[in-house]
Amino acid sequence: MNKTYIATEKDIEHNWYIVDAKDKILGRLASKVASVLKGKDKAYYTPHLDTGDSVIVINAAKIRVTGKKLKDKTYLHYSGYPGGKKEYSLENMLKKSPRRVLELAVKRMLPSSNLGRKLLKKLKIYDSETHPHKAQNPAVLEV
Repeated sequence: MNKTYIATEKDIEHNWYIVDAKDKILGRLASKVASVLKGKDKAYYTPHLDTGDSVIVINAAKIRVTGKKLKDKTYLHYSGYPGGKKEYSLENMLKKSPRRVLELAVKRMLPSSNLGRKLLKKLKIYDSETHPHKAQNPAVLEV
């Protein structure tokens, strides 16, 4: 009889990856990054443990979307006060904070639990090509 393998903390190996977001499509990039953060690409993936790797995304300001999403896609923010609802188009969000667009896309693909919040901390997003993580020797991740 075969038994299901459950990874433990000592079995897990965490790596660093770097992704260049230049001319990549937002949703496809976000789904790949979320999968790597969660560890679904590993043979010893365990749903309740952090088996994933850290990901550095550079050139977030040069990300692309398809169709009419620049005008049609909206992000909502509500302050909690009457009349405190604000809407931003994707075009405005990309001008204001391109990091936030990619961060929200990945965040919404991760579990909404303590584990999901822990995984999101392993995502580092930068608008340009420079980043302070040279010491981690990140491997290039193709999307």
